[in-house]
Amino acid sequence: MQPTEEIVECVPNFSEGRDLVKIRQITGAIEAVAGVNLLDVDPGADTNRTVVTFTGAPEAALEAAFQAIRTASQVLDMSTHHGAHPRMGATDVCPFVPVAGLTLDDCAELARRLGERVGRELGLPVYLYEAAAATPEHRNLAVVRKGEYEGLAQKLQDPAWKPDFGPAEFNARSGATIIGAREFLIAYNITLNSRVKDHATDLAFELREKGRVARRGQTSAYYASGAIQCYAEGKFPCGNCDHNAATFEALQQHCRLDHGYDLKHLLALNEIDAEVSVIGQKAHRAGLFTHCKAIGWVVEEYGRAQLSINLTDYKTTPPQAVLDATRRLAGERGLVVTGSEIVGLVPFRALHEAGQHYLRAMGKSPFVPAEDVLNTALYSMGLADVAPFEIEKKILGLPRRFERGLMTLSVTAFTEEVSRDTPAPGGGSIAALAGALGSALASMVANLTQGKGAEAAVETELLAIAEGAQRVKDELILAVDEDTQAFNGYLEALRLPKASDAEQATRSAAMQAGLKAAVAVPLRTAILSLEAMRLAERAAQAGNPNSLTDALVGCAAAFTGVRGGLWNVLINLKDIKDSSYVDELKARSAALLAEARVLMAKVADGGDARLEAMIAAKRK
Repeated sequence: MQPTEEIVECVPNFSEGRDLVKIRQITGAIEAVAGVNLLDVDPGADTNRTVVTFTGAPEAALEAAFQAIRTASQVLDMSTHHGAHPRMGATDVCPFVPVAGLTLDDCAELARRLGERVGRELGLPVYLYEAAAATPEHRNLAVVRKGEYEGLAQKLQDPAWKPDFGPAEFNARSGATIIGAREFLIAYNITLNSRVKDHATDLAFELREKGRVARRGQTSAYYASGAIQCYAEGKFPCGNCDHNAATFEALQQHCRLDHGYDLKHLLALNEIDAEVSVIGQKAHRAGLFTHCKAIGWVVEEYGRAQLSINLTDYKTTPPQAVLDATRRLAGERGLVVTGSEIVGLVPFRALHEAGQHYLRAMGKSPFVPAEDVLNTALYSMGLADVAPFEIEKKILGLPRRFERGLMTLSVTAFTEEVSRDTPAPGGGSIAALAGALGSALASMVANLTQGKGAEAAVETELLAIAEGAQRVKDELILAVDEDTQAFNGYLEALRLPKASDAEQATRSAAMQAGLKAAVAVPLRTAILSLEAMRLAERAAQAGNPNSLTDALVGCAAAFTGVRGGLWNVLINLKDIKDSSYVDELKARSAALLAEARVLMAKVADGGDARLEAMIAAKRK
């Protein structure tokens, strides 16, 4: 097995969003590093900030990040910088994010190495945050950035804020850089039909984990209308309800049991040390979501107020949950959410789950083609409200596909290609296509029947069929093109030198390995097609009787995938010299074919009987 490729994402934020020449100088420094893929450049004029996203192998990403920070220190001047977004330096933050083949700890080590080099070679103060932080107190970016650029000179005089790397000296031109490692962060903005910053801020404070100062006796839906609550001896008010506890310990227990949050953690987020004393301190109300940071601002370019949100763990706090809550809270205040915006990139999983969430809310099956799910998310979340949203450019980790493969052709063009006097595409690709079509029909029958008032158990079965059928269909679609490439390893082995005995032995071994790799593709086609047959049988049983023949055709098409895949396995076995491997594959192929034949006969006979019964019932 080949080792997993190591890929890291880096998302530096630069304090310049208006001068495109300067931005291009910085991104040019990134692109000049071999092995780095610049994925996204997202400048904002009002925030005066550009978010850049690139990926690469760890060492390449480390070098590109350093070159970008060095270039930013040369072309940007923080002494003249103004913008809506909090910032501390020319390169404000530079996080590494694990994508494949490495861990968060690996990324933290990259951050430390980058920080040391920036401090040593560029002479800039560097702070570490999130997973790379040297102390727990410095994990939170907002805490590290407090005071921003304007307060940096004073901050550097405080021994408690000695930089992790570089001099404790104020650099008026470049400020300080914050470097770290984190899980994937979704920068998510929600747009309102308002130009009032306080409208967005009020909603942001309701959402964010940090929450807000607690009040009671509101006279309007806006929380700022109530009286501020403080802790006093014998009276410790809860910020999330009207309960008053006699002791702080009792209040802690109430918050944990009744509201599900750690009060000490909430107060720490608001810079209150509960270990010392809370008497006289303001009580705080927890926000609705953990792993959620939010502020309100007005973007003049859009002419509207926005909630600027960072989701630091989208698996725990997904964007659709935050959007739904914002819509509810906005409605209570007479506001309307007009849409939302993703800054930079978003993981496929995050947006796919959002689309499935909205499909479920509509009473529709969430197990439809990925493109349909993503478009549902786009429309439901209003992701193109203030700026274009291009799925191919904005989503990281889209399902694998062959960019110029057979499955990008029209049906006519594909059929014509098969008919030409070339060996590929051939029977293996057609077998995979047949299996994919069979699985697609199983999904169609399940999705047509789902949501039509069936019993709960039947509904669950239909959704399970649709989910499985979509997965099998997608894998078989890939197999159509994979089959045409199955012999690449064998063909490369044929080209190896064969002048000496050693070279002949190496070439022969490579050819045998290439043949085994080629056999694996049609074998996988047969296995997946058999699974498609099982799904089609289930669809025939649970689906709408009017769609019975669709399920039957699906099973028959998938049987072609099994039979065709196994034929392609057997024809390649004749050239493989490993007799034990050949015997194993022959036995496995025979077992798969026997099961497929029994299943096909069962489905065909059962289907014919049901069709005869339908005809007879109509004649009465």
